[in-house]
Amino acid sequence: MEVTEYCENLTNELTGWNAKMYDVVSKLDKMDTGDKTKVVPHVNELHMIIEEFDDRINRLRTNCQVEFSEERAGIEERTTHFQKKWDEMWKEMSPAEFGG
Repeated sequence: MEVTEYCENLTNELTGWNAKMYDVVSKLDKMDTGDKTKVVPHVNELHMIIEEFDDRINRLRTNCQVEFSEERAGIEERTTHFQKKWDEMWKEMSPAEFGG
């Protein structure tokens, strides 16, 4: 796969994850204070991940490097970590808390 195609695909994937996280964080931020207490650590981490993904997306769009293996490994590691956190958060949340 050509490097620029890889960067474009990765940018699209990270943008999709970022949109999902932002949507969830927005809903969680609007919850009553009592309901928020059980997910505060997850929300804080999601905010940090959103910022990190924003930074990586901007770097991919402006500087798609030929030698990308170190950056790729970091992104893949962070995405795997995020997926675990995402799953943990949904184990603690009820769909009813989001109108489901």
